[in-house]
Amino acid sequence: MADKKGMSDKVKGAVNKVKGEAKDQIGNAKEDSELQQEGQKNKAKGKVQENIGKAKDDE
Repeated sequence: MADKKGMSDKVKGAVNKVKGEAKDQIGNAKEDSELQQEGQKNKAKGKVQENIGKAKDDE
């Protein structure tokens, strides 16, 4: 089980990245800069979560 301790963070990160990409693209299509910014924040949060998950796996 030790090899899965970062899995939760990696999954959450992936979900946030996908959600962020969708918001970013929809915001771009609708010319909604607030939605784009929200999407970019979600993508950044997802990247951080994935990195945390990878760091936990390396412990």
